[in-house]
Amino acid sequence: MTTYPTKTLAAMFAAVALAVAGLAYGAAGVTLNGSGSTLSKPFQEAAIEQFRKSHKQITINYGGGGSGKGRQDLADMVVDFAGSDSPFKASEAAKAKGGPILYFPILLSPIALSYNVGGVDKLQLSAPTIATAIVVAHRADGSGTTQNFTEYLNTAAKKDWKLNSGSTVGWPSDTQAGQGNSGVAQIVKSTKGAIGYVDLSDAKASGLKAAAIKNRSGKYVEPSPAAASAAGEGIEVRDNLLFSALDAKGDHAYPITAQTWVIVYARQVDQAKGEALKAYLTYLLQDGQGLLTEIDYAPLPKRLQERAVKQVDKIKVAAHASLAP
Repeated sequence: MTTYPTKTLAAMFAAVALAVAGLAYGAAGVTLNGSGSTLSKPFQEAAIEQFRKSHKQITINYGGGGSGKGRQDLADMVVDFAGSDSPFKASEAAKAKGGPILYFPILLSPIALSYNVGGVDKLQLSAPTIATAIVVAHRADGSGTTQNFTEYLNTAAKKDWKLNSGSTVGWPSDTQAGQGNSGVAQIVKSTKGAIGYVDLSDAKASGLKAAAIKNRSGKYVEPSPAAASAAGEGIEVRDNLLFSALDAKGDHAYPITAQTWVIVYARQVDQAKGEALKAYLTYLLQDGQGLLTEIDYAPLPKRLQERAVKQVDKIKVAAHASLAP
């Protein structure tokens, strides 16, 4: 029987691993396409750039377009994954062409009430004040940011908020609509007296001021990654990793804190794409979390992160794709 030194065995195993990876991704590599949440788009773009440094054979395109578009594109199997700040309705998920879906939370994000009011450097707002028609810039597209913003008002200012909640709502005719978070930010920046809801990352990128919002503890808290993390400390997470960080308890919690999921099919019939998707999800949930605070998001709470990483194994690829998740 032939024996090999430990270093030789390690080199052999590494060579086999590389060969398997090459077969999985194919000689020409593999391309993943995603669409959806514009709230999380800056993170997706930063993560893709870093991920590609160690996975040159995988190309990832993320088109944004709003959470509603992402969910619809995934349901129609136009994309390989969706970014969304709100989940599918049960009736919509049942119609998804690729079968059962899995939710992977990737970040927490403050939704800022950005304003352009001359002479006002500090602004404090409560939910009832926000609800009484002061928002003049809003999303034109089906948006998870809108869903979370209106759900917050529907909870925290139920007596005053008249538009219910949803990815789109019937805004008054004298308001302005922008495409994506960046579109709303641009309206606020260019319109004197304007106020609108936009993710903190886009608000800062546009040089906008943001109001401090009164939370459940009666404290006025400015949007920040730290305040979003404080909101995440008290969340209750369901078995499918759905949760809400809105109107959270705690003195330091920012009350309009949203979350984003990457949504994928539990059964991946294309082996190369399935393995690439698992690799990218693992990056988003592990090393990618370190990018978040630099671009004004908050990372996942540790226990939630661990649950999400573990769930990657529920994705069944190729020959195993017919198995239940």
